[in-house]
Amino acid sequence: MALTDCRGVSVSTHSRDALHHYEQAVELSAGYYADPMTTIRVAIDTDPDFAMGHCLQAALIVTSTDPTLVPMLRSSIEAVEAVGRRANERERAHAAAARKWLHGDFAGSIRAYGDILLDYPRDLLALQVAHVGDFLLGHSSMLRDRVAHVLPHWDSTVPGYGYVLGMHAFGLEECGAYSQAEDTGRRALDLNPRDPWAVHAVAHVMEMTGRVRDGIDWLTRRERDWAPENGFAFHNWWHLALYHLDTGDVPAVLQLYDRKVRPVASQVPLEMIDASALLWRLHLRGVDVGSRWQALAASWAPLIDHGYYAFNDVHAVMSFIGAQRLDLVARTIATLERKALGNDTNAMMSRDVGLPMAQALLAFGAGYYNDVVELLLPVRTIANRFGGSNAQRDIVHQTLVEAALRAGNASLSRALASERTHLKPTSPFNWQLTARALDLAGDQAGASYASEKAEVRRKVQKVA
Repeated sequence: MALTDCRGVSVSTHSRDALHHYEQAVELSAGYYADPMTTIRVAIDTDPDFAMGHCLQAALIVTSTDPTLVPMLRSSIEAVEAVGRRANERERAHAAAARKWLHGDFAGSIRAYGDILLDYPRDLLALQVAHVGDFLLGHSSMLRDRVAHVLPHWDSTVPGYGYVLGMHAFGLEECGAYSQAEDTGRRALDLNPRDPWAVHAVAHVMEMTGRVRDGIDWLTRRERDWAPENGFAFHNWWHLALYHLDTGDVPAVLQLYDRKVRPVASQVPLEMIDASALLWRLHLRGVDVGSRWQALAASWAPLIDHGYYAFNDVHAVMSFIGAQRLDLVARTIATLERKALGNDTNAMMSRDVGLPMAQALLAFGAGYYNDVVELLLPVRTIANRFGGSNAQRDIVHQTLVEAALRAGNASLSRALASERTHLKPTSPFNWQLTARALDLAGDQAGASYASEKAEVRRKVQKVA
């Protein structure tokens, strides 16, 4: 008789021990705790033909965006395929979805993982991979809707329901449903206070709505829930650093970078992305970060020739410019140019966003700010095509407005600053940009702009 997991979904193994370790690994993966890869290896060692164990290993690699793990991904897929018809239909569908990713069809892979949910809506692993995949592809509406598809099949009696609500909360936030997102995230945490994705969803709400003080309190007050022994903690620390950066507290940002975001020189792409993005935001503000750029660039350097995922490549370019390694910038841009000629998902990402973004970053580093503006104005409206969240992609907008200011383009600077203040009127940083834009406009027009600038400065002081 076939065994089922704790959510009633069939698995092909006849080993209860292997299934037990698999269940543990799924729980660790859903919560980003400890090392699910080590745990699933125990399940596979217990039953080498446990197809779902190999599927979980493949899923962890797919969501890592790490090109160095591709050989392991291939081995995991082939292990399921070797089991043949002894693997059940769902397990074979997992392997087929992972193979699409292996062949560079990222979009097709995530669709395939999503299709599994139509027949197996309680497959928590397929849901998590599809959800993270929608994030990696920048499919904001699917971050919300894919989870909504399965919600009728879940309730508080089904193990893992809190994780499903946490995913839905993030999808709602990315689609601008901030109040509903926060309510859903808090419901998820009522069920499972140690869900870092739900904590993260609520933190995103506070970031996008400019609730800086609330965000700082939210993450610091709940730190004992989401931070210890969690593989996602670096990203929530990054969010905390963004709040402090908005207030202008650079020492707090650098302390968080050194102690939490980048405490060791890892080569985990997701960690390096946050490190690059945080240092680049400081760079835009004219902050000298010392040797941090050089250390980060050294970690990125071995990965840049793969051309695996354009979002990663762009963040690598930030580190190379900060470290003044123009040789590595040139190599990365050459890789993006090569990838842009292809026809897989990353080719589109590279062609539409990655390559022009990398060229804009290079121009910014060289002081060619008008070129930055020309390159980024078309990109900012389609930046979702190369993945990430709204908060992460804000780096495109921040680079654009800073370039417009440095280029002396008063009208564009004022317009871009106005966009930001209307979206987040409580952001000190946005009002500082507005004040700079007004100063530039006043200088160019030979007018004082005194009353408007005085009002903006009052707002800066009020929200600071």
